[in-house]
Amino acid sequence: MNRKFYISALIGFITGAANGLFGAGGGTILVPCMERFLKVKPQKAHASAIAVILPLSVLSAVFYILKGSLLPYFIIWTSLGGVIGGFIGANLLSKLGGKWLHRIFGAFMIAAAVRMII
Repeated sequence: MNRKFYISALIGFITGAANGLFGAGGGTILVPCMERFLKVKPQKAHASAIAVILPLSVLSAVFYILKGSLLPYFIIWTSLGGVIGGFIGANLLSKLGGKWLHRIFGAFMIAAAVRMII
């Protein structure tokens, strides 16, 4: 197996651990790692991250369901909003250049960091 396989597996492990530990956040690890270590273009990194995070989130949700930690009404309405937002976001992704993707993604990461500190 080649070097990219091992790097991808390590990135996946770290992303999965963050997703399971924090309940989300894998994309904040996955996208920058794919761009930096695998030399993936921004649009492909974001699209791939979405595809990877779905099964990770489903697996994490199963564990949270088994522990009784989820709120069913919240899941239904949030999922509906997420489907609509995901459709809009996926259409916008193909229209934005890498520079704007970095700016928007960076702004969300900074906002999340500030929120966590406060």
